Amino acid sequence: MSKARSTPAPAATGTAERLIVALGLTVSSAAVWLATRQVVAAVVFAAGLVALGALAWVLQRPRGQAAAPELALPDWSVTVTAIDRADAAVAITDRAGRLVCANARHEEWFGIAHAPPRLAVDDVGLERLAKAGRAAWRDGRGVADLVEGSSGRWAVEARRAGRGDDYLVWTITPVVGSDLVADLVLHLDGKLGRALSQAGIAAAIVDPDGKIRAASAGFAQRAIGDSGALLTGQDFTPLLRQDDRDRITWARDGQRGAPITMFYLPVTDPDSAIEPDYHTTPSLMLLADHGTGLGGGSGDGAAAVPHLEALLGPLPLGLAMIDRDGRLLFANPAFMRAAGRERDVAPTYPTDLVVQEDKGPLSDAIRRFAQGPASSGDIAVRLKGMAEEPVSLSLAGVRGLGEAAVLLGLTDSTEETRLKRQVAQATKMQAVGQLAGGVAHDFNNVLTAILGTCDLMLLRHTPGDSDYDDIQQIRANSNRAASLTRQLLAFSRQQTLRPEVLQLPDVVSDVSHLLKRLIGEKIQFVVKHDRDLGPVRADPTQLEQVIVNLAVNARDAIQAKGDGGKLTIATRRVSAADVRGMRNAIMPQVDYTALSVEDTGTGIPADHLGKIFEPFFTTKETGKGTGLGLSTVYGIVKQSGGFIFADSEHGKGTKFTVYLPVHHEHPSSVQRGPVEAPVKPLPQWSGGGRVLLVEDEDMVRAVAERALTRAGYSVVTAADGEEGLEKFRADPAFDLVVSDVVMPDMDGPAMIRAIRALDPQVPVLFMSGYAEEQLRKEIAIDGVAFLPKPFTVQQICDLVGSVIGARSG
Repeated sequence: MSKARSTPAPAATGTAERLIVALGLTVSSAAVWLATRQVVAAVVFAAGLVALGALAWVLQRPRGQAAAPELALPDWSVTVTAIDRADAAVAITDRAGRLVCANARHEEWFGIAHAPPRLAVDDVGLERLAKAGRAAWRDGRGVADLVEGSSGRWAVEARRAGRGDDYLVWTITPVVGSDLVADLVLHLDGKLGRALSQAGIAAAIVDPDGKIRAASAGFAQRAIGDSGALLTGQDFTPLLRQDDRDRITWARDGQRGAPITMFYLPVTDPDSAIEPDYHTTPSLMLLADHGTGLGGGSGDGAAAVPHLEALLGPLPLGLAMIDRDGRLLFANPAFMRAAGRERDVAPTYPTDLVVQEDKGPLSDAIRRFAQGPASSGDIAVRLKGMAEEPVSLSLAGVRGLGEAAVLLGLTDSTEETRLKRQVAQATKMQAVGQLAGGVAHDFNNVLTAILGTCDLMLLRHTPGDSDYDDIQQIRANSNRAASLTRQLLAFSRQQTLRPEVLQLPDVVSDVSHLLKRLIGEKIQFVVKHDRDLGPVRADPTQLEQVIVNLAVNARDAIQAKGDGGKLTIATRRVSAADVRGMRNAIMPQVDYTALSVEDTGTGIPADHLGKIFEPFFTTKETGKGTGLGLSTVYGIVKQSGGFIFADSEHGKGTKFTVYLPVHHEHPSSVQRGPVEAPVKPLPQWSGGGRVLLVEDEDMVRAVAERALTRAGYSVVTAADGEEGLEKFRADPAFDLVVSDVVMPDMDGPAMIRAIRALDPQVPVLFMSGYAEEQLRKEIAIDGVAFLPKPFTVQQICDLVGSVIGARSG
């Protein structure tokens, strides 16, 4: 067995070394003394040796140095936890390109054997990843907008990180949704590419860096002579050549090659709300021979426009070509449709499509883009017939297309404009409704005072009195004004409704006899009903008013045209799928039962169509309409949870369509067991009582006080909620509290809650010009009666007696 060699301890080693040094010093000093026989010389020699030894020890001993801070090595398990994401793959690579760390999503999508930028993607994607990596090492960040592989499509971002900037953090996010470029690539590889090739047109998609993303078989055949060649990733420009006259030919054909026309379109989503960046957007390159039979073989570009017409005509994008003199060479149907000239012949100049004020700016823009280097831009113009809606017109200078110098683009925004108008109209009607409701509420207070004063005066004047007829006339006009306020409340959806579940054909049947008398015998009256109509929940009386108002308007329109005409009332089913197909941004996608009223009258002018539901708007002669008929219809329909739309063509007729949601009975609301007996009417009371009357309007309070006092009640009045509460606290012995709803400071509901806290059993009667159903939902107080304004003396006295009598009974 071999023994382990022992190592002397540091303390022992130091002691031995000191003994050896001392022995050496002693021997050396003794030798000097023997040689010189002088003690002083020996001592000096020994001191010198000690000094030299001390100096050597100082120079050779380890010097004290500030300890460098020790940096902990990266704990990659913590990093893995930090980069754990479910929506993206994250990987970290070093300068050698080695995969240092990756999250679970990266391992799932690409495996740990592949580190960015060497992922399992196509060749174009590998090139983009390599560029992103180089940009990240150089600039700190690199991006690859689209990388495609067999398992998906991703957007990649690389960022430089680390203490020494020696790592790259790769974030790989899947691209969701349709890719316009990818879809176009598939079309170029399919029937579209073959059809273009047969027409003599070569097509390719080119990235901003000049690399070919995809090419049709015809392009490959003309560019390199092999229709089956794969040109993806190759440079586009070396395949073409341009002579001193700016004519473009195929490079493989040499100087004797036939000129070709080329134009490009940026591949952008027309529906995207994000402005495209043309520096990063791929382009669709289309190249056509001059001698394909569409325009002769002159080789001077004369065939460019026929080529474009054949190619751009079927496209859904509005495109037009302009020459250097500003003349319109070609406009496809989509362009004319977007310009509002779908059935017209294209004008000579595009400036003829815009209003006078925009002719100069458009002409200058066309001249600017027709000269100099090719560029693109946009200009806002107003089209004739649609001056209230500016549109964006895109311009792009093109070269090598013969006479064509500027490409115009115009998107058909008719549907978008229609939806914007619907939303704006709904918002405006909501605001006008709130205003009308507030005006009607204040006017009701005035009418309550007038009607009440008339009733009190009639108690002192009998028929035959000189003032009796005048008072009756005032009362009649006040009632007429009250009916107008009810129409305003109907428009503002604040009237009191009594909804019930019903079938629309039953309502139409009930009102048909009245309609026949209203429209007369000269107008043909037709009623049509669909099958399996869903029930709706609405007030039948108010629905009858809707039908009558629409029918009367239709009658007037037919009579104004003077040719007899026909009025058709129809009902039909509208499913949720039908609503989705309507692409209406306002209506929820549920089932509806629709009621339509259609006439063959004069129709409504387009500039009036957006105003017909506004209160006091009328096209009838002065004195023949209040302008509240359609506004009342609108309010009733909206308060019933429905929608109403008008479609009209001037000179041919109008169709109003009312959509009411189908009412689905909730199982818990179905009544089971025996039916309760009907509620008996409230008993009348004639025994008097003590009433607290709270009303902020002086004239209404005075009329109500006089009416109740004459009826035998003891009335205590208050001008607001706070005063009413104080009087109740001072003396709570009241048989009834009569209060307005809307008052300054403390309103009626707040006062009643405070009073009910003092006396939970006190009866309450609210007075208001707003809808009872709406008020009951808002105040949420049980056991209260409701008196709508305006009211008469008899109505308030009867209702007060009924409420007190019900409590006493």
